[in-house]
This record gives sequence, structure tokens and C-alpha cells, in this order.
Amino acid sequence: MSGVVIVASAVVAAIVAVAIVLLYGRRAKARAARAQAEAEQEGRRVLAAAQQEAEQCLRDASIQAREKLLAARTEFERETHEHRQELLTLERRLDQREGGLDERTRGVETHEKELEQRKKQLEERETTLAMQEDALAAASAEQRVQLERIAGLTSEQAKSELVRAMENEARMDAAKMVRRIEEEANQEANNRARRVISLAIQRVAADHVVESTVSVVDLPNDEMKGRIIGREGRNIRALETATGVDLIVDDTPGAVLLSCFDPIRREIARLSLERLMLDGRIHPGRIEEVVGKVQQELEEKIFRDGEAAAIELGQPDFHPELLRLLGRLQYRTSYGQNVLSHSKEVAWLAAHMATELGVNVRVAKRAGLLHDIGKSVDREMEGTHLSIGRDLLRKHGESEEVIHAMECHHGDVDPRTVEAVLVTAADALSAARPGARREILESYLKRLEKLENIAGDFKGVQKAFAIQAGRELRIIVESERLSDEDAVWLSRDIAKKIEAELTYPGQIKVTVIRETRAVEYAR
Repeated sequence: MSGVVIVASAVVAAIVAVAIVLLYGRRAKARAARAQAEAEQEGRRVLAAAQQEAEQCLRDASIQAREKLLAARTEFERETHEHRQELLTLERRLDQREGGLDERTRGVETHEKELEQRKKQLEERETTLAMQEDALAAASAEQRVQLERIAGLTSEQAKSELVRAMENEARMDAAKMVRRIEEEANQEANNRARRVISLAIQRVAADHVVESTVSVVDLPNDEMKGRIIGREGRNIRALETATGVDLIVDDTPGAVLLSCFDPIRREIARLSLERLMLDGRIHPGRIEEVVGKVQQELEEKIFRDGEAAAIELGQPDFHPELLRLLGRLQYRTSYGQNVLSHSKEVAWLAAHMATELGVNVRVAKRAGLLHDIGKSVDREMEGTHLSIGRDLLRKHGESEEVIHAMECHHGDVDPRTVEAVLVTAADALSAARPGARREILESYLKRLEKLENIAGDFKGVQKAFAIQAGRELRIIVESERLSDEDAVWLSRDIAKKIEAELTYPGQIKVTVIRETRAVEYAR
């Protein structure tokens, strides 16, 4: 029974399923038909829209093509107009050039006509000149014949004489030119040497202290003289014994004199006496104590002076003993010239000249400062200051270049270096400068006076002035008594007389001035 039910149920289920399938098949066909109809309708709509869009694009393209064509036509017309304007401008320029060429052509034609006229005139003038030359040649020949007859010389002989005279004149001119060139060369060399030396002298303007062997000590009152002399002269004897200086107490009011050839001892005595007068206690024991302190202080001052001189010259690396000897030169004089000042000046002069000539400045400056170092102890040691200085420099480690330049400054040793020559020249410059030394100053003044007197002895000289340290004699003459030619001969005569009567270094320029003045007053 149950099996039948199951089979029946299955059959019913199958039937239901077939019915369902059939039902859904008919519905699917209906939906498919509707979809196909909708698709066809949508296709027709899209096709219509596409046709409308295509028509619009064609219209737009046609409008754009028309606009571009219009723009191109406008540009073409503009360019055509510009080219037309340029052509018109070129045409006007060509017309102007043609007008100018026409004017130039007319000017050239006019100029050619003038040239033709001038050519004719020149031809006529040449013809006239040719005729005149022929006439002159005939006259010259006739004149030459007459001159030969009068002078008794042929033309060849006259030419020979003329050539000989011209040769002599040319030789004289050549000799004068050679002499002038030699003088100019010497003058140029002298000018260059003077320039180097003058530059060095201008940069070194040191004052010289002219000292003597006597120092004066001012006293506050005459009563102090008695205290210095002391009871039975014991104070003055103690002071002279301690210092080695002569004290001169005379009738000079308010002063005593210290006399000694050694300036260091004289300076010790002066300082000691001044300190004793300030202290007020003057007796032999106090004198010895003060003199001892002053000696010690002066030794320190001497070292400081030497060190200061070395530093001033930019040479601080000297041996301490050389610095002390340099300081002693502060109290040493030569013909009244302070030796330390002289040494510094020589160093500066040599250094400046070495700078101008491009040689070793350090050697020149060092040798110039040390060239008189032997004078600091030449009164205590045997030998000249050159040999003493040479030994001192070798002892304290100075270089051979410095030693050689130092030992050549008096000409005892031949110089082998430029620096040695410069030190010698600087020493001569410093010593020979007017006013540096008493003897030279006196002879210098006498030479200037003699120069002016020589010029004054000639007739017609109104005034005479010796200038430029005696290197030039300037003479003013009376224009009424002497002519220009006389002034030339006067300068030669005065120069000859100076050569014959005076001894002088270098040369002296004699200048004669003659002038005429006309003065009138408007009232």
C-alpha cells in the first residue's frame, strides 16, 4: 500500500513540475518579446540622435572653415599692404639717390672743367718757368765765369774749398755733440746719484748736539760753593778723586765748571754734584756713596740708551755688550759731533740708499750703526777705532758682511760690497753736512765767503750769492755796463778764477743774470 502511495506521489510531483515548467516557458517568451521590442525602439532613438549630432558637427565645421578663411584673407591683405609700403619707401629712396647722383655728376663735370683750366694754366706756367730757368742758367754761367776770373779759382777748386770748410764745420759740430752727450751722461749719472743721496738725507733729519769738554752746573746760591769746597777743600778733593773730574770754582756767579776729556766721567760728576746739592749732605763719605750709586745708574742708562738706539733702527738682536758700547757713544764726541747721533744717522742714510739701490738693507743699516763702535773704548784700548771695532764685532758674533762694511768706512780697506760703499758714503755725508762739525762749518762758511768775494772783484758785478751749499754762484750784473756778450765772457772768467784759487768737491755752477727794467709811475 505504501509503495503505491509513493509511486502516486511521485507521479503527481512530476506532473506538477511539468506544469510549472510550461508555465514559466510561456512567461519567458513574453518577456523576451517585450525586450526585443524595447531594444528596437532604443536603436531607432539612438540612430536619430546620432544623425542630429552629425548634422550639428557638419554645421560647426563649416563655420570654423569660413572663419579661418576670413582670418587668412585678412592676414594676406595686411602683409600685402606692408610689402607695398616697403616698395614705396624703397622707390622714394631710389629717387633721392638718383637725384644725388645727378648732382654729383654735375659737380664732377664742373670739377673736371676747373682741372682742365688749371692744367692749362700750369702748362703755361711751366713754359714760363722753363724760359726763366734757361735765362738763370745763362746768367749763372756768366756769373761763374766772372767769379772764376775775379777769384782766380775754377769751380772745382771752389767746390773743394767749400767741401773742406763744411768738413771742418761738421767735425767741430760732431766734437761738440760728443762732448755734449758725454756731459749729459755724466750729468744724468750725477743726478741719479744726487737723487738717491738726497732722498736718504731728506728722510734722515737728525739734530746734532755740539758738546765740549766742559760742563756747567748751576748753583742755587753762592753759599753752595763753600759747601762744595768743604773745610780745607776736603769735599772738592773727595769729589775729584771719586770721579776723576776737575772742579773749577771761580768767580762765576751761581755756577761751577766740571772739566774732563771723558764725557762719561764728566756726566757722573755732574749728576753726583746735583744730587748732593739736593740732598744737602756734602761730606767725603756721602760723596763716595752718591758717586757709586750714580755710576751704577749711569751704567744702566747707558745700556738702555744703546738698546733704544738698536730698537729705533729695527735691529734689537745685538749682543748685550754691543748694546752697552753703543750707549757709551752717547757720551763720545768727534769734532763736536755726538757719535751715537752720528752713528744712527749713518745707519739711516745707508739703509735708505740701500733701499733705493735694491741691496741688503739689514747689512747696510747694521754696519752703519756699528761703524764707530770702536770709539766707545778707544781711550781704554790700544789701536785705532777701526781695528778695535773689528775685533769687538768678531768677538760678539757679527757677520763678515757687517764687519767688512764697518772697516771700509775710512778708506783703509778697499770695499768689496755695495753695502760697504754705502756705509762709507753715508759716513761722509753725515760728517760733511754743514753744521755737523765745527771745523767743517768754519771752512764751509769761509769757502762761501771766498766765492762771493771772487765774483765781487770783477767789474760790472752788482751782487753775488753763493747758494745750494756752495754748488752754485749766482751773479747779478749791471745791465748798463755789461752787454749779453759780456755776461757770457764774465761767467767764463769767474769760473776760471774759481778753478785757480779754490779747492772744492764736485763742481760749481756760475750763473750770470743780466736784466733791464723800465719803471714808470702813473700819477
